Amino acid sequence: MPKPISTKLSRVSYSAIRRLFEIARQRPEVLDLGIGEPDITTPIHVVESAKKALDQGYTKYSPNPGFPELRQAIAEKLRRENGINADPTREIVVTVGGACAIHFALLAILEPGEEVIIPDPGFVTYAPCTLLAGGKPVYAPVKEENEFRFKAEDVEPLITEKTKCMMLNSPQNPTGGVQTKKDLEEIANLAEAYDLYVISDEVYEKLLYDGAQHHSIASLPGMFERTITVNSFSKTYAMTGWRLGYLVAPEHIASEVVKIQQNTIACPPSFAQIAAIDALKGSHQHVDDMVKRYDQNRRIIVDRLNKLGVVRCVPPKGAFYAFPNISGLRMSSAEFAEQLLEEKGVAVVPGAAFGQRGEGYVRMCFAQQKAVVEEAVERICEFVEEHS
Repeated sequence: MPKPISTKLSRVSYSAIRRLFEIARQRPEVLDLGIGEPDITTPIHVVESAKKALDQGYTKYSPNPGFPELRQAIAEKLRRENGINADPTREIVVTVGGACAIHFALLAILEPGEEVIIPDPGFVTYAPCTLLAGGKPVYAPVKEENEFRFKAEDVEPLITEKTKCMMLNSPQNPTGGVQTKKDLEEIANLAEAYDLYVISDEVYEKLLYDGAQHHSIASLPGMFERTITVNSFSKTYAMTGWRLGYLVAPEHIASEVVKIQQNTIACPPSFAQIAAIDALKGSHQHVDDMVKRYDQNRRIIVDRLNKLGVVRCVPPKGAFYAFPNISGLRMSSAEFAEQLLEEKGVAVVPGAAFGQRGEGYVRMCFAQQKAVVEEAVERICEFVEEHS
């Protein structure tokens, strides 16, 4: 018999989101509110830039941390929009998507057994990436009564001598929660008091509603040196399939990430990096259009579900997800998702996929055409009424 394979993978589960995605792909009649990606295609000027780059021979390796021109464009964006001053030659690394940046950040900072405090519910890859990096995830509640914000008062009791890092996500997946500047200042105070790193996942920064504002914790006094900021081209530019993101960190961390990248993926796709420069510097009208459309869809979902009585839905302030509380029904979140798919042909994600405290909720992605959202909500409301 061959020797056993790595036991650490036994603690990592397959993604419930991807499982539902595959089911929905096989059933074209399904209304899919499951997978989290914009409904539009990549803006045409970005696509044309990629075609031109291919014609110009951008089919070979780039420098390990990405092309200098792209890193410079990212640095300009960070200064202009986020209040972050990063050296593009030493403190920015282009990665294969935001998830890759998170994984590499954890590999760079963690020693075996060190703890990472992550939001619960929170994005599905945070815990597996922590485990694969040899760390231990510790779950901090993000509560419905706090509009699903990551609060210092819920984090501080969890800090131990083994705590290395806090994982921050705003706007948040799956809840749509958005951190206020005061929230971030309190989290920054914890990071300084206990000498912790912060990994700040900001991939939904442009998708905001009801006057909410995005703030980058790395822009606060003293926080750049202990913050790893992660972003991606996937959501803002509808480039999910391009797999392009970036990481911003002080040099002593960024240089270690480059070392990891050298010995794993080598570099992100060259032609995609050239297109990303045009994404950053070109028109952003599509972002304004997305926010307006998604806000309409958000209101449709929240208003209709809250009228049911048995279900309640906190209006999300960011991202493109609603996270309604379905605990008033006599079923688990997995049963809700499975039966809704079978009986009404609508795909949503069970809240339990995002952590223990996600049980009793489901995630609904409203980055769809309005007609799809309206029809899906009608079917969901029928389902809820039939099972109440």
